[in-house]
Amino acid sequence: MLTQGLVRRFGAAAAIAAMLAGCGGGGSGSTSPVAVTPTPTTSPSPTASAGCTLRQRQDLVFAQLREWYLFPETLPASLDPTPFASVQSYLDKLTETARNQGRDGGQGRGSFTYITSIAEENAFTSSGASAGFGVRLFYDTANRLFIAEAFEGAPALAQGIDRGTEIVAIGTSEANLRTVTSIVAAEGVAGVSNALGPSTPGTARVLRVTDPAGGVRTLSVTKAEFSLTPVSARYGAKIITDGGRQVGYLNLRTFSIDSADPALRQAFAQFRAANITNVIIDFRYNGGGLVRIADLMGDLLGRARAPSDVIDHTVFRPEKASFNTTRLFRAVPESIAPTRIAFIGTRASASASELVINAQIPYLRANAALIGTNTFGKPVGQIGLDTAACDDRLRVVAFQTQNAERKGEYYNGLAPFMEASCQAADDVSRPLGDPQEASTRAALDFIAGVSCTRIASGEVGAQAARTSGSRRELLTPEQPAVAQREVPGLF
Repeated sequence: MLTQGLVRRFGAAAAIAAMLAGCGGGGSGSTSPVAVTPTPTTSPSPTASAGCTLRQRQDLVFAQLREWYLFPETLPASLDPTPFASVQSYLDKLTETARNQGRDGGQGRGSFTYITSIAEENAFTSSGASAGFGVRLFYDTANRLFIAEAFEGAPALAQGIDRGTEIVAIGTSEANLRTVTSIVAAEGVAGVSNALGPSTPGTARVLRVTDPAGGVRTLSVTKAEFSLTPVSARYGAKIITDGGRQVGYLNLRTFSIDSADPALRQAFAQFRAANITNVIIDFRYNGGGLVRIADLMGDLLGRARAPSDVIDHTVFRPEKASFNTTRLFRAVPESIAPTRIAFIGTRASASASELVINAQIPYLRANAALIGTNTFGKPVGQIGLDTAACDDRLRVVAFQTQNAERKGEYYNGLAPFMEASCQAADDVSRPLGDPQEASTRAALDFIAGVSCTRIASGEVGAQAARTSGSRRELLTPEQPAVAQREVPGLF
């Protein structure tokens, strides 16, 4: 039985989650309290007696969508679930109209409304638990496959595979290595995900890689369990001295893990001790996560805000308006008062990342800039509805977030809403946070007052990746694991 409410937002999914116990907010999992009052209930209520046959689960998710879906006018009046072999395929058909409108997924990311595992999601949220090589992958216009980021404590980085490394060929042995080009030619980009194998500890692959310096290696890498840290110990938080000015740099990988809270507080305590007022926040691969972590970031950036100032409004459909909430800034000991913020974003920056950026617009105006490219465009969030007996959590798009000025229609990305923006490349030949890396350099230049070229207003979120000659897409499997939903590009 549903007894609590949770709030979450994330890249391919934002969220308020209703759970059996506890509450939280973010990507797809759930954690500690941001309670929704009154407590949401569903009709019918997902209890153990509801049953777990495919048909019973399908009937339940249809009833839940009818009650909570943010776009009820797009749902079919009825839809026979018999032809659908899974709950997700049925959900995809139910939400097809909204997805085609770009309001519930689409743009190559699948649906924001989906079914997932309660246990798996909770495990990731509580500890960042995952299994794989421990890298974030993207492919470019020529379908070349690169490492965007490598995670500490994971197998790939331990073998010297890091940002800028290109994976040229994949196999289970040297004898059956296939080039990435030939895999894509035969099976499409999905074939690359398949070739990399399941996210199961012990899965081994032979990779031929080209390092940034040009050296070619062939090595075997075995997937293993690791805990992803939301702020890297190598480059996640630091102070850059540039032109005699000190600038705080923060790279947040995801909002979806509980440990993001202390990591952010520690980073901002460092900034506050150094009297930092100019900040770069690097969200370039951040697909979102827990709303409470996004609101904490607002607090950490809000030392100059009044207690009556609004971070964001959460807005449900009209008949669920009793669940609408307004989050005000709250003073915390680590808060700083930035006068200029450069947000680094790409088409992979979504949901909670966009919430944080959008929240600053009414207060900083042209002193808050988007650096890089347009963002994904996800101003909506999900609630999570649990059927504990089946280990089912339905993530259903149920609310929109708006800033203090009630602006929240950025389905095509945030760039048109920003008073300041600067085009910049994602230079994988240099480490994240390197002052000479293209996006970091552009962010430093914005803070210094250097003029730049605005991000084109016609560039439409993730959709632009298909029309731009500089396309880059994070690699996402057709059936992503929980960690891959929360951390786009994770393998």
